[in-house]
Amino acid sequence: MPPHRTSTAQPRAGTATGRTPTAQPRTIDVVPRPRPGAPRRGTPRPVAGGRPGGGRGGPPRQKVDAGSRGRMGFLTVLVVVVLLAFGGRLVYVQGFAGAEIAAEARDQRLRSYSVIGARGEITDAEGRALATSVERYEVSVNQRIVGEYRSTGTPEGSDGAMGVAERLAPLLDMTASELGGMLVGDRQFRYIRKDVLPEVAREIRALRLPGINVDRVAERTYPNGDLAGNIIGFVNSNGVGLDGLERSLDERLKGTPGVETVEAGRKGQAIPGGYSAGSPAQEGESVQLTILSDLQFKAEEALDAAVASTGSDSGSVVVTDVTNGEILALADSGSVDPNDPGNSKGGSLASSVSDVFEPGSTGKVITMAAALDAGIVTPTTQFEVPYTYTTENGETFKDSHEHGLLRLTTTGVLAESSNTGTVMIGQNLSQQTRHDYLAKFGFGSRTGIELPGESPGILRSWETWDSWDRRSKFAVLFGQAVSVTAVQATQVFATLANGGVSVQPHIIKGWTAADGTYTPTPAATTTQVVSPETAATVLSMMESVVDDGTGGSAAIPGYRVAGKTGTAQNWKNGTQGITASFIGVAPVDAPRIAVSVVLHNPKTSIYGGTVAAPVFKDVAAFALGELGVPPSGTSPQLFPTTW
Repeated sequence: MPPHRTSTAQPRAGTATGRTPTAQPRTIDVVPRPRPGAPRRGTPRPVAGGRPGGGRGGPPRQKVDAGSRGRMGFLTVLVVVVLLAFGGRLVYVQGFAGAEIAAEARDQRLRSYSVIGARGEITDAEGRALATSVERYEVSVNQRIVGEYRSTGTPEGSDGAMGVAERLAPLLDMTASELGGMLVGDRQFRYIRKDVLPEVAREIRALRLPGINVDRVAERTYPNGDLAGNIIGFVNSNGVGLDGLERSLDERLKGTPGVETVEAGRKGQAIPGGYSAGSPAQEGESVQLTILSDLQFKAEEALDAAVASTGSDSGSVVVTDVTNGEILALADSGSVDPNDPGNSKGGSLASSVSDVFEPGSTGKVITMAAALDAGIVTPTTQFEVPYTYTTENGETFKDSHEHGLLRLTTTGVLAESSNTGTVMIGQNLSQQTRHDYLAKFGFGSRTGIELPGESPGILRSWETWDSWDRRSKFAVLFGQAVSVTAVQATQVFATLANGGVSVQPHIIKGWTAADGTYTPTPAATTTQVVSPETAATVLSMMESVVDDGTGGSAAIPGYRVAGKTGTAQNWKNGTQGITASFIGVAPVDAPRIAVSVVLHNPKTSIYGGTVAAPVFKDVAAFALGELGVPPSGTSPQLFPTTW
């Protein structure tokens, strides 16, 4: 044991207590001082400066064993390796594969959207829009994202779907509770509202509500309501034509969609300044019709009034320019509003091209033209016409009114619309000749008008007439045993007014491409049906129908008018009815228009001269004024009707 020294502790001056402490002995271990330069074994060297870890007064340094040195070395190497790996990867990414990786990342952010090509317009002959596409928007929701919305911090604000509903509902004229139910769910896409106006769409976009999408669409609209709705037709919710011209011209009217590709954020929003590319949408072609809007309106108004006043089931009015085949008006009762087509099943809305009926006495003009062309009669050939007449095969026919023996010329037979007199004249034509003239005037074949659903009518082969029944070969002479559309019936009179030349009726005037280039429709095909002399003679004979016959109600002051009344039986759903009609031409001295008026099952009268002729007068007079046709400058030179 080392020696010990004992000392007596002395009180330190200035103690805080002021007391004199009792001296306590303490024992001090005396450690031998080591030799200079010879540290004791196991004792760490002092560190210069006297800092902790070595110098005088500091704690002794701890001993580091070999295991600790190994672990430290391993960790150091590991850190160096990791740093080298990351550094190498960084060099590779930025120096070698940077462009490729950046492109891959960009591709993952790309979103492609279809851009709708606007549908072309449908306009009338003067360029007035009948169907057009306007800028509208559709609002939809991604229900998985909308819950991320957070209010602005106001006490009354709500988070999530309800908060979105509270801000969005007033712009859509909805209640927050009603809209909120549409926002909740797990669907990534659901329509909220279609047909949203541009100014409303801008307000919605400005809110930047998560999950709410606003997409531009081209909405089809019809600014004139149901005007010419039977012609125009309508489209479905995807802009595909379902009826009328919208259907038959769909391939040219519809636009070509484009594609827009942009960099989008997590919520689908386009990143400003990001990648943007794509192919532009192409607008569809616009079509100009031959229809005159004001005349179409007049025809529809007059027709609807006539259907109502006569109690008719339905009717139609057709106005055509006899010089070029243009349809100036095509009215059908009950025309649909393309803005609200309701439960229409498709097909043709224009009954004037799809529904057929027996022309009745208006068909007698074909018999007269054939007989004159064949040289069988002249306008003044004399006949004694009885009330009833029996043919060689024993079939008896009668006139609409009972009368005694009438002394009528060929012109008088037409003016008085005598069935018996017509049979007496037409029986001298062979059955094939009768059929051939009906076919040459367009019966039994489509006119080729550009509307869908056109019917060819009914014209049986002449070889079957005898086997069909004993009356058909005579009935065709006065417009029975055959069926036509209103357009076909009108075409007969237009042909006679045009010097015997049939011009294919059409309703399209031209097309305008997306770049503004206008291309008129090629001239319509023409066919010489009867000689000009025959056509002029029949036209003059028809003038007697208005001046001195059954069509007096069709007369237009200041204009020479030629026409023919018609009454025939019809069958619909197994029920027999009556079709009353009047078809005329004006002015006779310089023919410009042919107008037909057809009423099905009128209740006030069955005669075309009573129910249809006044409508002709109203519409034809308006049409002549619209076209600026001057009044007739000559007086008629009529053939005698009696002898």
